Amino acid sequence: MQEHDLSFVRTEMIIAEAPPRSTQGFGNWLHTNLFASVTDSVLTIVGIAILVLAVPPLVDWLFLSAQWVGTDRSFCATTAQGGVRPDGWSGACWAFVADKFQQFIYGRYPFAERWRVNLVAVMFVALLAPLLIPSVPRKGLNALLLFIVFPIVAFVLLLGGWFGLAHVETPLWGGLMVTLILSFVGISVSLPCGIILALGRRSRLPVVKMVCVAFIELIRGVPLVTVLFMASVMLPLFLPPGTYFDKLLRAIVGVAIFASAYMAEVIRGGLQAIPKGQFEGADSLGLTYYQKMRLVILPQAIKLVIPGIVSEFIGLFKDTTLVYIIGMFDLLGSVQQNFADATWASAQTPITGLVFAGFIYFVFCAGMSRYSMFMERRLDTGHKR
Repeated sequence: MQEHDLSFVRTEMIIAEAPPRSTQGFGNWLHTNLFASVTDSVLTIVGIAILVLAVPPLVDWLFLSAQWVGTDRSFCATTAQGGVRPDGWSGACWAFVADKFQQFIYGRYPFAERWRVNLVAVMFVALLAPLLIPSVPRKGLNALLLFIVFPIVAFVLLLGGWFGLAHVETPLWGGLMVTLILSFVGISVSLPCGIILALGRRSRLPVVKMVCVAFIELIRGVPLVTVLFMASVMLPLFLPPGTYFDKLLRAIVGVAIFASAYMAEVIRGGLQAIPKGQFEGADSLGLTYYQKMRLVILPQAIKLVIPGIVSEFIGLFKDTTLVYIIGMFDLLGSVQQNFADATWASAQTPITGLVFAGFIYFVFCAGMSRYSMFMERRLDTGHKR
């Protein structure tokens, strides 16, 4: 038998050396990220040119030339327009946003009762934050409080009429409060309903499958505007005389139904991506259908479609602005409603209000997007390439 010579085996570790100078430093970062090729160099130069041309005027309009304080439109209008600013002036009218800020947040909710909205917001953040932090224990109890107990308490606090609280009709609700209510309910309802519809669509029971397919395809075949119009205008026509559903409740039901149909298709995509061996493995363990789906299939399917789920959530958050067509005023609707206020009507008021609304939507949508990226990195344990 041939004897192996093990004399080449090293008995001590090599002393670590610094990487080559060409692969470190700011110059290497520039070469790798901005000037790696001719195309990258051209795009980088064009991008820098656009930033140089666009950013200084934007900063000037938003901050340097902006009007921060004032009591009426004269502070945001030029002398030719009846104001105090010099002719040719152009800048953001943040005085308008500051004056209307509470209306943008609360709508026409009574001023003396806005502490109830603030209390609901504090409870929402206190329950949501631990649920989003993976290291915080007792997620089941946290989810139960957030999705079951909190909506009941929030409904009682916001609507009133019980426990000595003054009744506040939903037509007085508006602004960011309505946007968050519609988004929270739509997101909370659409995920479990979407999972049920997706499982029903893949069911072997023909009646269940037919009902789920018909619901999904019917809702996905019409725009959200049509669903809201049907829920707000057409539905009362089919109800017995004297039956009345609150307009906000009808809008919430319409948004939840619409989001559930789209969420079902996202979840179905995740279910179809699961290898057949996972189903066979779960069957070989003697798991029931519900155990197989709850413990083996759904966790993998949902993990695969996290980007799609978050995209649906972000789309739903932005689509809540469509309730404007049925006479409700969310954040964007409240901003647009104040454009007609003669006290603040000026050339700079509308664009300033839209910039403010866009910033609020950006903060929420970017937050959801960044958190989904964090969860993708945290859960990406078996499909990383």
